Amino acid sequence: AGEKFQLGTVGALSLSVVSSVSIVICNKALMSALGFIFATTLTSWHLLVTFCSLHVALCMKLFEHKPFDARTVMGFGVLNGISIGLLNLSLGFNSVGFYQMTKLAIIPCTVILETLFFRKKFSRYIQLSLSVLLFGVGVATVTDLQLNAMGSVLSLLAIVTTCIAQIVSF
Repeated sequence: AGEKFQLGTVGALSLSVVSSVSIVICNKALMSALGFIFATTLTSWHLLVTFCSLHVALCMKLFEHKPFDARTVMGFGVLNGISIGLLNLSLGFNSVGFYQMTKLAIIPCTVILETLFFRKKFSRYIQLSLSVLLFGVGVATVTDLQLNAMGSVLSLLAIVTTCIAQIVSF
């Protein structure tokens, strides 16, 4: 039973990575090669497809509905929508590599915010891992030839809103 669970977990994680990378590549192609300039519309379509997919999964009883505070969920939804919109705008102004670095930078920034504002403690292993990650993000950012001011500002805003959304959701 444990081996079957691990195989299912690996399969789900692999599907998540493949679908995320595919979405990023398709979005970049839409925005740069095909001249699609409506990043907010693209975000709305993604959220609509996610909603419909989850509704179908609920009807198929793949998970159960749990009660929730509507006001909290609406606030999180708005913040998350802004985050996704800023990430899509960032992708439109930056290279795919810089966009991926932006997404990677979310992890250490979330840890820093949780440490500063909530006094959360992280192990030395996590701190070391994040140091390596930040070093890699720094090297990749410095060597990115397609870096520009607007894209950098959008990426910074995307990082901040995503971190806040992740912290608030817990």
